[in-house]
Amino acid sequence: MKPCLLLLTCANTKEAEQITHVLLGKKLVVCIKQTKVISNFLWQSKTNQANEVLLIMESVEELFDKIETTVRQIHSYDTFVLVSVPINKVSTGIESWMKSEMKVK
Repeated sequence: MKPCLLLLTCANTKEAEQITHVLLGKKLVVCIKQTKVISNFLWQSKTNQANEVLLIMESVEELFDKIETTVRQIHSYDTFVLVSVPINKVSTGIESWMKSEMKVK
C-alpha cells in the first residue's frame, strides 16, 4: 500500500461535491478536502483564469486508475488535471485507518 495525495480541480462546488460523494461512496478515497482557488493556466496557446474548487484527496497509488476512470465519468472538463503526489511518511494509525475504510488489498 502506497499512500498518496491526489489533487483535482473542479469547475464549481456542485461538481466538486458530486465527485466527492461518488469517490467516498466507492471507497476509493478515505478523505477529501475542498478549497476555492483561482487557477491561471495556458489553454490553446492563451492565458486563462478561472475560479475553481480544488479537491485534495487522501488515497493510495494502487487506486489511481479506478479514481481517474470514475472522475472521467463525472467531470465537466474534457481535459482535467488529476495528479498523484506520493507520501513518504504518515502519522501512526493512518495506514490501518486507510486499509479498514477503503478498497485496499
